[in-house]
Amino acid sequence: MDKDEKLNKDIINRLKRIEGQVKGIQGMVDKNVCCDDILIQVLAVRSAINKVGGMIIESYANNCLQLDENSKEYENVKKLIKNINTFIK
Repeated sequence: MDKDEKLNKDIINRLKRIEGQVKGIQGMVDKNVCCDDILIQVLAVRSAINKVGGMIIESYANNCLQLDENSKEYENVKKLIKNINTFIK
């Protein structure tokens, strides 16, 4: 399995996990669970979505920009992705 396939599989797995978290939040709302507990779970989902967004940007950079791995542009894009991921944490 190459790194692009692994990244896509990781994205899908994370989205499935997020789906489960959202269903859990729905259940919490149905059961009138304390707002604090619900908000903690909403924050966890937001964080997970941000992580997936960063991974999708990385996938785009790897697959769509088609930069030569030995080029200066490639290194700059990698730095940009790292900074984006730091920002969305």
